[in-house]
Amino acid sequence: MKVKKKAIVLTGGGDCPGLNAVIRGLYKSVKYDGEWELWGSIEAFNGLLSDPINIIKLDDEKTRGIHVKGGTILRTTNKGNPLDFPVKDKNGNWTTEDRSQELVDKILALGFEAVVNIGGDGSQTISQKLFEKGLPIIGVPKTIDNDLSATDVTFGFTTAVQIATDSFDKLVTTAESHRRIMIMEVMGRDAGWIALHTAIAGGAEICLIPEIPYDPDIILKSIEKRYDSGKGFVNIVIAEGAKEKGGEVIGKSAKDSGDANFKLGGVGMYLRHQLEKRQNFAQVRTTILGHTQRGGTPIAFDRILATSMGVKAFDMIKEKQFGKMVAYKNHRLTTVTLKEATSSYNYVDLNHYLVHTARKMGVSFGD
Repeated sequence: MKVKKKAIVLTGGGDCPGLNAVIRGLYKSVKYDGEWELWGSIEAFNGLLSDPINIIKLDDEKTRGIHVKGGTILRTTNKGNPLDFPVKDKNGNWTTEDRSQELVDKILALGFEAVVNIGGDGSQTISQKLFEKGLPIIGVPKTIDNDLSATDVTFGFTTAVQIATDSFDKLVTTAESHRRIMIMEVMGRDAGWIALHTAIAGGAEICLIPEIPYDPDIILKSIEKRYDSGKGFVNIVIAEGAKEKGGEVIGKSAKDSGDANFKLGGVGMYLRHQLEKRQNFAQVRTTILGHTQRGGTPIAFDRILATSMGVKAFDMIKEKQFGKMVAYKNHRLTTVTLKEATSSYNYVDLNHYLVHTARKMGVSFGD
């Protein structure tokens, strides 16, 4: 029997709807080809760096029907950067060390001829560094924030917007019934795409995003104008990374061992307190969607896009297009170099047509 070539796939960073569809699309392509076999590393690169290693061979049973499931069958983590890997010293204190060369050497020694890293900006930055060290790696873009500039859209984003919009629609009716100011906080660390799309789809009066620092007094004027006109309720969508003019983002350092990430969250409550200090004619309530935006079944668009990206990733393996990432541009799948993929962040351009659309619809950005 002819020995098959080996590829390994992993999912890193935050989970999002569609990860399993990529894995399934990749596996189906590998099976169709017949000359390769596909393995998966558990919890991103941690599975390969652990002792003993924690990797699994993917087969029909493990991948059957997973395209409709949220999360990832390979599990994921944001605490496994091989270039800055968390380790505990002899005194019990956490520090970091560069284990990237060890990782590359181990993957090659295990006989893997291709690695597929499914992840966002941080994950693909790691991919580029590992590629420079000689690892045959390909990236698949993943982020609900839609913050990778080299692709028009990332899978998971559209599902996150749909979840946020469904939730926002429910808040509109209760806001109207109680004549309240309703604030809904959504994800969006540095890019406000989820908030912007949700505001337009849901008909928000106010949309606050990281790219446009807000003035609470301007927000209050927008609220007063609406109440004075007899509408009597206001719905606000705010990205977790939004901040007041001259202020800082709201959040706190992670408490988990080995996790150096700053955790955003709480700006919705902060805004509520600001508004409650400035007016007494309306009750203010806050809803934080949090991780509900990451979970659940991906909508059809994201299943299709993710599956297609999995298939494209194997095409790239066959063509030895290592050091590149799958990209979706002008309704077509293409490739870009990992360096290009991570060279610039996909912020909301203040001249973007959706910002223009929102302003024409009467949405205030607090500026």
